[in-house]
Amino acid sequence: MTVKKSTLTKASAAAKAPAETPALKTKAAPSTEKAGAPAETPAKKPEPKAAEKKSAKKPATKKKPAARKTAAKAAAKATKKSAEKKPAKKRAAARKEPAKLAAKEEPAKLAAKEEPAKLSAREEPAKLSAREVAKLAEEKRSRLETKTAGQIAPPDEKLKVLFVSPEVQPFAGTGGLGEVAGSLPKELNRLGIDCRVVLPLYGSVSQEYRSRMKFLGHKDIPVAWRKKYMGVFSLQHEGVTVYFIDNEEYFRRDGLYGYYDDCERFAFFSRAVLESMEFTGFNPDIIHANDWQTAMVPVYQDALYHREYCTTVFTIHNVEYQGRYGTEVISDVLGLPEGAAHLVEYNGDVNLMKGGIQTANLVSTVSPSYAEELKDPACAFGLDGMIRACSYKLRGILNGISTDVYDPADDPYIPACYSPADLSGKKECKRAFQEMAGLPQRDVPLIVLISRLVTAKGIDLMTPVMDDVLSGNDVQFAVLGTGYHFYEDYFRGLADRHPDRARAFIEFNKGISHQLYAAGDILLMPSKSEPCGLSQMIACRYGTVPVVRATGGLRDSISDCTLGEGNGFVFDSYDTDGFYHALMNAVSRFHDTENWQNLVRYDLTRDFSWSRSAEQYIDMYEQVRFH
Repeated sequence: MTVKKSTLTKASAAAKAPAETPALKTKAAPSTEKAGAPAETPAKKPEPKAAEKKSAKKPATKKKPAARKTAAKAAAKATKKSAEKKPAKKRAAARKEPAKLAAKEEPAKLAAKEEPAKLSAREEPAKLSAREVAKLAEEKRSRLETKTAGQIAPPDEKLKVLFVSPEVQPFAGTGGLGEVAGSLPKELNRLGIDCRVVLPLYGSVSQEYRSRMKFLGHKDIPVAWRKKYMGVFSLQHEGVTVYFIDNEEYFRRDGLYGYYDDCERFAFFSRAVLESMEFTGFNPDIIHANDWQTAMVPVYQDALYHREYCTTVFTIHNVEYQGRYGTEVISDVLGLPEGAAHLVEYNGDVNLMKGGIQTANLVSTVSPSYAEELKDPACAFGLDGMIRACSYKLRGILNGISTDVYDPADDPYIPACYSPADLSGKKECKRAFQEMAGLPQRDVPLIVLISRLVTAKGIDLMTPVMDDVLSGNDVQFAVLGTGYHFYEDYFRGLADRHPDRARAFIEFNKGISHQLYAAGDILLMPSKSEPCGLSQMIACRYGTVPVVRATGGLRDSISDCTLGEGNGFVFDSYDTDGFYHALMNAVSRFHDTENWQNLVRYDLTRDFSWSRSAEQYIDMYEQVRFH
């Protein structure tokens, strides 16, 4: 056991200190004439049509072309006869020779040759029936999935992914999405993917990171009928290239979300993601958007930008938040072209998440169970119809946690480190927390709750029974979190009514959260809905046994240990009795010291790292790469 003194006090103080957020010098908005913009290419003189060439009169003095044609035909016949006499191998080589020559041509010449074909291909569907257009699209998809795919993206070239998120830790975050965006790209890069991240340059991004950023460029981009400044910065952080989209009018604010103009802010950000590639020089194979704030990225790609050989993935982290607005934003904010409004219209209003689900090439969510639950009207908050219609492209991948950030063997926030081989450090963490919180230092079950205090987290199941739990059992309880005021007041009152057994920390404090994970014996997580959940995984990582309801990612990560194998205590029905009995089951088994210690060691060895999840994301990317 390694004991680190005075860590509790220091960690708590450090976590409360506000982050420094000095302003970043912003380039002046460019004039209408863009500096460094490529000059418009002059139009070429059109080539004469084939019919005109044939009908053109030949000069009177030149009467030998017919003779030359006759000689040419004779030579062609001779060549054909000699070719027929060649061995099969030589004929095969002769057929391959033009391909070799074409491969040596300069890219610019190839582009020039292919341009008429591209134009005609774009115009062709208008002349065909719907059935013929669908047939052409299917043929194109089949070609891309076979030999042609190798010409578009060579097998030895890294898969390029642009991960788009409204929040990314450690730069800006309010919840689980920020942790995912801060951890998954790092693991994907470790596994050989070129994964880069893009997020808004919020006012909360600290000077520590701003001072290391590189300015890439700026331009004005459209937000419906208006033009808005966009600056682009880059930063190398822990092996990941991170891009920041700058616009102080939209993003230099105290918080990340919850403003009257959120629709406009994130419509701008979504267009900026696609416009910024002009400055980043990064042309991804896949753009991976996350939650409603970035749902317009696949919509704009589908309706406006049409980037070739670029597919989109959209991940639903929490379907409860969908980005719903009145239909007036279609023309005033979103700026969709004529005929594209239906992409975001849903049930009489605008639903940005619906647009992302419909237009993305593939849709994922953060656990397999949640992917199934989203098809149920009781769980999808009105989007079940659209999700069922798109179920053919829906995947569920359980998130992971950063085992570097959450590591009881090397955690700067806890007073003593520990491992499955030596649990003495966990006991010291419990004693030190009791001392800091002013609780009696006794070896009794310490029940902890680290959560947003909202109904979706199952807080309404706790309030009717926690007084009885504390008065009728020799246990202690500590809560950390913020949320609805009536829940905050309830837990303050609970601590007042049970001064020797309960403490309430109505705040978000990173240091205290780590200390509670390490000190606790039982974690409460009776969620009504939980797309994935990270707290139950972190608790296992620290040997704190979770009590959960079987829903979403909780069902996929925690199994009941009552009958033997398992890593927690699970109840099914969403009611107070189910929660109470599961909690009492855990409390009673705490006193079976030997078996409880074995359960703690088992939880400490569970693999909830990102490496497992990242492999599944790579498989998903490969499936959609040539869609």
